[in-house]
Amino acid sequence: MDLSNMSVGDLRNLQEQIKQEMKQREHQEVQQAREQILAIAQKVGVPLKDLINTPARGSKTGSVAVRYRHPDNSSQQWTGRGRQPKWVKEWVEGGKSLDKLRV
Repeated sequence: MDLSNMSVGDLRNLQEQIKQEMKQREHQEVQQAREQILAIAQKVGVPLKDLINTPARGSKTGSVAVRYRHPDNSSQQWTGRGRQPKWVKEWVEGGKSLDKLRV
């Protein structure tokens, strides 16, 4: 196909046709992949929900225990990881000890 002889309008039309064709093909590929996955799962006798809910190898599934809790509002909790929440920062800046929040 020689694009150099096409008008700008024809090129835009072709571009739109390409977008639509790509969407359709991507949808078909996803559908085929889904069917292949289902077929493999049925073949080995594994329920699909077990495949979906299985954590990836090496990933951690447990949650981190709360290490700090606001004494007046028990819904304000912090594990001690990451940035300090605003309420912890305000507590410490107010001259109070972080140890008093420890659970």
